[in-house]
Amino acid sequence: KNGFLVQKKIYAVFFFPPSLFLGVGKTTLIQKVTQALKSSGVPIDGFYTQEVREGGRRTGFDVVTLSGNRGPLSRVSPSSDSSASRREYRVGQYVVDLVSFEQLVLPMLRNVNHGGDTEKRICVIDEIGKMELYSQAFIQAVRQTLAGSGTVVLGTIPIPKGKPLDLVEEIRSRKDVKVFNVSKENRNSILQDILAAVESCRK
Repeated sequence: KNGFLVQKKIYAVFFFPPSLFLGVGKTTLIQKVTQALKSSGVPIDGFYTQEVREGGRRTGFDVVTLSGNRGPLSRVSPSSDSSASRREYRVGQYVVDLVSFEQLVLPMLRNVNHGGDTEKRICVIDEIGKMELYSQAFIQAVRQTLAGSGTVVLGTIPIPKGKPLDLVEEIRSRKDVKVFNVSKENRNSILQDILAAVESCRK
């Protein structure tokens, strides 16, 4: 099953199994929540991951910031690739572009953490998964964002499969986190529940 969680005071996160990257509509749900919050005038920033497809085949993922910047997160590694001598960050068939990811995401997270707004900001982090967690600077920035009292985090993390991811388990076990189950069946109806949870976090 898939889940969604919201920090009772400052935190909101979805859970999705990695196998449901495709099909559950994770990015669509994030975009709907983001649009609804933006249209009600809530200060919001962050990023989401989006599939890249060529000729009907998934070739990787891009990072897209809410301010409109885009860059590669990962791409399918060419089978003829003989660059095993240099350090590569891999998840399955994908090679992670750590430099591109950090250049897009880290300045945005630092900006959120140092925002001077009197009202609580929303920070979208989609997602905190294997690819992103190759970045130690990202891990540190996420922890700082979670510790900040002026930010409500709306994010996605994978349901455990195989070896646990430390930061994911750390977030999952937080007392100030509430979990929603998200599935193909409820992904449309759960939107209002998520918005209500985010709104209550901002009070």
